Amino acid sequence: MSWITMAILIATAVASVRGLPAMAGYGWASIFLYVLPAIVFMIPVALVAAELASGWKGGVFVWVKEAFGDRIGFSAIWQQWMQNVVWYPAQLAFFASALAYVFNPALANNGLFTGLVILVVYWLSTLIAFGGVKSFAGVGKWGFIAGTIVPSLGLVLFAILFLSSGGKSELPPASEGQWLPTWTGIASIVLIVSNFLSYAGMEMNAVHVNEMDKPGKQFPKAILLSAIIILIVFIFPTLAISVGVDSSSINLTQGVLQAFDVFFGQLGVPWMTTVMALLIVFGILASVVTWIPGPSKGLLLVGRQGYLPPSLQKTNKNGMQVPIMVVQGILVTILAVLFAIVPSVQSVFWIFSAMAVQLYLIMYMMMFLAALKLRRSHPDVKRGFRTPAMGFIGWLGFLASLLALLIGFVEPEGSTMGQLGYTLLLVGGIVVLGIWPFIIYAFRKESWKVYPDEVHEHSAEEAGVTDAAAPAPASTPTTTAN
Repeated sequence: MSWITMAILIATAVASVRGLPAMAGYGWASIFLYVLPAIVFMIPVALVAAELASGWKGGVFVWVKEAFGDRIGFSAIWQQWMQNVVWYPAQLAFFASALAYVFNPALANNGLFTGLVILVVYWLSTLIAFGGVKSFAGVGKWGFIAGTIVPSLGLVLFAILFLSSGGKSELPPASEGQWLPTWTGIASIVLIVSNFLSYAGMEMNAVHVNEMDKPGKQFPKAILLSAIIILIVFIFPTLAISVGVDSSSINLTQGVLQAFDVFFGQLGVPWMTTVMALLIVFGILASVVTWIPGPSKGLLLVGRQGYLPPSLQKTNKNGMQVPIMVVQGILVTILAVLFAIVPSVQSVFWIFSAMAVQLYLIMYMMMFLAALKLRRSHPDVKRGFRTPAMGFIGWLGFLASLLALLIGFVEPEGSTMGQLGYTLLLVGGIVVLGIWPFIIYAFRKESWKVYPDEVHEHSAEEAGVTDAAAPAPASTPTTTAN
């Protein structure tokens, strides 16, 4: 695999339009808000994951298990799977917002509509996934092109056409713009760390580092190129939204389509907003269909080593882990109900996004600590790639993740829940969702090892792909992850 191919795979796994509206309100300062987390989080994640993947096959479960034992390893992959469960409602809330634009934009703020859309689309996607790889092979690729690449390029292109046709920009000229966010204490830190999940998934394709000719030299080049591509995909469409929509009017779930509304209205083709909404809807649907079986497959492979009851280790004739996906669907259903009963759709969107971030950051902290320990405890294990200055990079990533975790409990601006309610709900959700691996581990039995020989032979390589493929609420997966 060439370093350019690796860079494209990484960029494809991370880039998404869903999180752009949250940054668009900061105009030129959004560039700083994208670049800083990329330096302290995105690049350390990619470098550390590449070393671990080149020395130990099996994804995050094996990496953490080798360093801290199987109980903690099981917890790591559980957090990785569970953050996806929380991510689905947030991703589908964005889907509902785009779908509303096709029929009635006012429905985007209707909790009942959002909740029903989440339920219908999620279970429909699950039924498609039951059909196996043939049912969703290629969906991720075309979904990424239609739902991410086309809208991203469209935002930039139509923003330029909007300005050239006499449209008034809501973004001040670069010479007059504010390039750093206004410092407001803890709120500014919250703003910065909220972008961490935009880069989650950088470890996804690190499992393929051994397929490169000279990973020691080529992988850093791939990381640099992918970082540039990702930043371009994030920054320019974000600025395009800032051009079309006043910062005080940007909606977290509708911001992309708000910008298209302005651009196409000026250009005399308002119906094009519906076309873009349909493309985004297709892209999100493809993303969900592709991701539903991915992370849960990693949990299945680990579970078959005796970490899950036999009833959750079963697969259908297509090799799909139906019991685990059904449990996953039940959890998503419970979370979706919150959209229907809580008055503010954006508040629920915030809490789910924050909860997904927290669960993922717990896994990332385990990964960084595992890499640091394995350098000391297993120095002789052959690694196809070695992270330069591991001590610095590893601790930088860990401390950045820890800071992001702690700051994540601070209620973001725009939330109407109140600090105490927000924090208690977030902590309660993390505990309720994250404690299960320790409970299951305590009650596991030897009889749970139903497929030990099969798993021993195949699980490491498969889990290396699927375990590391957990998406950011903001990412669209490639078919490589399945």
